[in-house]
Amino acid sequence: MAVPVVYVDVPPALEAELFGDGLEQGLRGIGRLVRRGDGVGRLQADVLVTGWGSEPLPERLAPEDNLRLVVHSAGTIRSLVPQALLSRGVRASQASAGMAQSVAELALYMTISRLRDLDRIDRVMAGAHDWRGADFGLARTLADSTVGVIGASRVGRAYLQLSVAAGSEVLVYDPYLDEQEAKRLGARLVPLETLLGQSTVVALHAPVRRETRHMLDAPRLALIPDGGVVVNTARSALVDTDALLAEVRSGRLSAALDVFDDEPLPLDSEWWQLPNVLLTPHLGARTWHSRRAQGSIAVDEVRRYLTGRDLRHEVLPETYDLMA
Repeated sequence: MAVPVVYVDVPPALEAELFGDGLEQGLRGIGRLVRRGDGVGRLQADVLVTGWGSEPLPERLAPEDNLRLVVHSAGTIRSLVPQALLSRGVRASQASAGMAQSVAELALYMTISRLRDLDRIDRVMAGAHDWRGADFGLARTLADSTVGVIGASRVGRAYLQLSVAAGSEVLVYDPYLDEQEAKRLGARLVPLETLLGQSTVVALHAPVRRETRHMLDAPRLALIPDGGVVVNTARSALVDTDALLAEVRSGRLSAALDVFDDEPLPLDSEWWQLPNVLLTPHLGARTWHSRRAQGSIAVDEVRRYLTGRDLRHEVLPETYDLMA
């Protein structure tokens, strides 16, 4: 019986960050590793391991193709694996669970930084090197803030639990979450408009779907109380950027953003000029912990498939659209 072929479609530097020698050790005796340039096509392998930068797959396989499983070492597969391919029998798995804690911690840092105005204070300190006479005002604490979480995704749940641990009252909106599960997480399940009207902090952790695109538009942003903070480490398309920009420009709201409509953020973007916004370059999962967790999940999924066990992180055709 031929040894299954596992094609690693990940650049060498990223492969080292994700796996170290974990792939070689994990697949020893059960699979043959090949990489770009080894004379085997991606679709001729039994298993394809992908990562950031991998080329999208076709909707159909040719008769000579052997591909049966795609294991994505990052999050969403929607721009990589067509849903039609899953419906035709190719299976897929992904490693977003390994990224959740890192992204949630960044979102928590952004939340506290905006509540305490730390990013603006840092810029003032760096420019003046003297805080005598500076009016930094009075800040707010996370413990005394109501945090609204939009989307009980893996990241959303991790962020929610961090906020609960800090003492916040947490509201959550997610049409796929029930009241009992929300209560177990330490949150109160409410309609979106209620969440927006009662939250000091609004944190976005939902997938982009037809019904969630620009879900925070001008009328809904207007529901957030004066002084509110919008935190987005999920997808920029969840928010009407022009409407949010207008609210932040006016000073009524502030924002912390790790995702943007255009990435990298253009040099002439007005976001750079605003004092009440914290910007980071889409690096929520850029930690050693996250990379190795992603790699560990991917290796385990490949091993499970090759040894006939159930996958733990499979993306099914019916759950495909629920991904970020």
